[in-house]
Amino acid sequence: MRLGSLLVCAWLIIGAAASWQRGYLTHVSQDCADFGTIALTVVAGPLNYTGLNPKVTSCTLPQPSP
Repeated sequence: MRLGSLLVCAWLIIGAAASWQRGYLTHVSQDCADFGTIALTVVAGPLNYTGLNPKVTSCTLPQPSP
């Protein structure tokens, strides 16, 4: 169980490092597409360094009911 937790933490830390290196964390706007791109990059983890470049191009948030 500890090894699995350690691997998941390392995976996410590597993904966060990839987000930082690409500049996603320094120029964040209030757009859900930017947050989606950051989340995908973090979840992709080490795969980012194999050429994977996940991006969310557009998203729409649901509007509250009147």
